[in-house]
Amino acid sequence: MNEISIIGLDIAKNVFQVHGIDCSGEPVVRRQLKRARVLAFFGKLPTCLVGMEACATSHHWAREIAKLGHEVRMMPPRYVKPYVKRNKNDAADAEAICEAVQRPTMRFVPIKSPVQQPVLMLHRTRQLFVHQRTTLINAIRAHLAEFGIVAGVGRNGVEVLLELDTKGEDKRIPPAARECLMALAAQLHLVKRQILEADRRVLA
Repeated sequence: MNEISIIGLDIAKNVFQVHGIDCSGEPVVRRQLKRARVLAFFGKLPTCLVGMEACATSHHWAREIAKLGHEVRMMPPRYVKPYVKRNKNDAADAEAICEAVQRPTMRFVPIKSPVQQPVLMLHRTRQLFVHQRTTLINAIRAHLAEFGIVAGVGRNGVEVLLELDTKGEDKRIPPAARECLMALAAQLHLVKRQILEADRRVLA
């Protein structure tokens, strides 16, 4: 068997797909690997170029495979997609990754270190909380509007109405509806605290 020069690795939760070619571009290996066997497989190979898509768990696998002496390059999935030659499946994806990683004009994603990864996670977590805050505010606005109550512009407008509702001063809101609004308000308060904490950590 010819020596493997380039590998396209399609990562997954449990079963990975490998497509390897030699220096002449001829396919040398096409096989599936269970998660537990991935590092053992690459540990037995001579140094080669390994391509993979930048997706969930890819930074972890890129770091681990690089430790074995291989050159690992990650690519955005949208840049790999044009190289899929037939119906999309794991084998076709691995072959497309193998083809894409060779392109001289391909753009690659830097591999995040264990120090960089938590920072990225912090920003994404904050972004998720901001999205949840917007969703909750929109839900509260919509529910209040069903009783003819229109909140002022911005987040403060909703909070003013919620404060009045907490005191039971607005008789247009039935008790059952008030309980639902209070549940949403409690969730909104929690999300706001989480955003402030995320902001503090980002600044730190």
